[in-house]
This record gives sequence, structure tokens and C-alpha cells, in this order.
Amino acid sequence: MPFNKYFVSALSAFIVWGFFSLALKPLATYPSLDILFFRVFIGTFFLLVITFFFRRHTLVEGKRTFMSFTLRKRKRTLLITVTGGFLLILNWFLFIYAINHVSLQSASFAYIICPILTTVLAFIILKERIDFWQWIAVALCVVSCVILSYGNFKDLIYSIVIALSFGFYLISQRRNNDFDKFLILTIQMLIASLVLLPFYPSYGGLVPTDFIFYALLLVIVIVFTIVPLFLNLYALKGLNSSTVGILMYTNPLIHFFLAIFYFKENVSVSQVISYTLIAISIVVFNITSLTNLNDKRRKKLS
Repeated sequence: MPFNKYFVSALSAFIVWGFFSLALKPLATYPSLDILFFRVFIGTFFLLVITFFFRRHTLVEGKRTFMSFTLRKRKRTLLITVTGGFLLILNWFLFIYAINHVSLQSASFAYIICPILTTVLAFIILKERIDFWQWIAVALCVVSCVILSYGNFKDLIYSIVIALSFGFYLISQRRNNDFDKFLILTIQMLIASLVLLPFYPSYGGLVPTDFIFYALLLVIVIVFTIVPLFLNLYALKGLNSSTVGILMYTNPLIHFFLAIFYFKENVSVSQVISYTLIAISIVVFNITSLTNLNDKRRKKLS
């Protein structure tokens, strides 16, 4: 069933991102902007090398497809792709800053809010259908967010900005399905590099000389940037944004367990209750998604 590979792609992307802090935390002594600069520049270099030397046919095919569009569709495609690049920059910087200068749990909170915002945005903007039980799952997530945000209103506002940046990225890329996803990712990373490059001389620090910095950056670029971003974009070809949004909860759940068992951060009873509600909401939402899909499949076969 085609749904399976898209579902597994989305789930795999968020599982990988869930362990991002393992590579990012050891770089806490480096400025967040430096990590962002090198992550984007190195990632763009890798993608361009792969595209021009091993996937040039996709570049030619992408150009042919783009030129076949009407002028209006070309402008729309450019707008979606460029916007995606800007949203990635904003999201990455805020997330890196949150992990290294606030707390791991505060960064996780952004991705607790993000699936709810993504689901609602998909319902409003993309007119994606959400049934009764899926709304129940969303409601459980809202309750968990209210519990977690109690007494941390400032963190909530900060998290909403991070969540909106990635939520709008998912929504925009759901409509960008005419091209090879690896090619789209390459173009968006190139856009991100071109935007950041003029700021590097003024805002970049001293060029790091430690081997560990570049070793961890290489892991971040390949394992925690290129691979999950490609899987995420690929998943959007076969899943609606609301389903991908709910699967995103895998990410903060892993962050939460890492915060407790690996980084030894203090955890309250309210947080345990909230994350339990989130786990239940993931099950409820995706059981109904699978049930609805199986019903449609049976109707087609009958």
C-alpha cells in the first residue's frame, strides 16, 4: 500500500530529529549563529556536489518541468520554494538557540505546539478533512500544551514562533509536489546559504579549529539535516499535512525521554501527564487515519 512508505518516511524523519540534541548539546559552547552558518554552508555544499555529479538528470528534468508551467505557476512555484528556504533558516536558528541557551525541554515544547498549529493550518488553508476522532486527538494535544505552558507564558510565546515557522514550512511544501524532493531541498538550502552569506563576516565568530566541531557538524549536516529533511519532503507527497503534523509528536517525545534519562533535567508530574496525553493523541489520530484509508481502499476494490 503506497501509504506505508510515506508514513514510514515521515515517522523516520521525526525519530531522527528526536535525537538531534545528542549531536547539538556538545556544541553548546559555540555561538548558535556559527552552528547555523556552518550547518547551512556545509549542507549546501554536499547537496550541490550530489546534484551536479550524481543527479544531474533530475536538474535537467526539473528545468524542463518548470519551463512547461504557465507564468503564473512559475511565480507561485518560486514563491513557495524561496519561502521554504527562509522558513528553514528561521526555524533552525531559533531551535539551536533554544537547545543551547534555554533548555532542551523548552525546544521540545515548540514541537509540541507545532503539530497542533500545522493540523489547524492544514484544515484552514489546504481544506484538509479532519474527522471527529482526529479532532479529539487535537484536543488532547491542546490540553497537554495548556498544562505544560502553565507558569511559563514567555516560553510559550517563544515556542509559538518556532512552531509557526515549521508549520508554515510543512503547509507550503505540501503544495510543492511537481519536482524531485531532493532537488527542492538542494534549491532551498542554496537559498538559505545565499541569504546567510552576507551576514557571516559581521556576525560569524572566529573560525573554529577544534576537530570535534567539524566532526559533529558533519553528523548534523548528513544525519540530522539532509536525511530527515528529504524524508519529510518525500512524505508530503503521499500524506496530508495534518497527519505529518501529528507524527511530529514523535520528536518531542524522544526529546522528553532524553531530557529525563540522558541529560538528567528535572521533570514535573504535570509534564509526565502532558506527554502521556500526547502519546495517546498520536495513537488516536493515526488509528483513525489508517481506518479511513483502509475504508477507501475497500471501496475502490469493491
